[in-house]
Amino acid sequence: MNEPPIPPKGPLAARLRRRIQHLLDRVELPPTGLPGSLALSHSRCGKPSCHCADGQGHPVWSLTFMLDGQKHVERIPPDWVDSVRLQVEKARQFKEAVAEIFTTNAQLLVLQRDQSRAAAKRWKARK
Repeated sequence: MNEPPIPPKGPLAARLRRRIQHLLDRVELPPTGLPGSLALSHSRCGKPSCHCADGQGHPVWSLTFMLDGQKHVERIPPDWVDSVRLQVEKARQFKEAVAEIFTTNAQLLVLQRDQSRAAAKRWKARK
């Protein structure tokens, strides 16, 4: 049976663990977070007498996100834009923090592997 891996040691390992703890202390799962991105586009309504026929078009806000591998684009009412923008931003910050935690865990894993190899070589050299 394999022995449990020995956690990495040293100042780099300590710094990485502190970074993870800092992120865990700071990150909070946003219960109303939204995936994707919020974007403003313009569309023409098709009425020849409307101001949009010659101009930029009517402003249309939309939330774009992936669900089950499919891209979804949902229109957002103008009076919801500020709230939706905040929900998207909170979800993005959460996602970035989780990604950084996972990346830091990967760095710790590599450090653990390297230290384990070095310890095995030292032990082998003693025999």
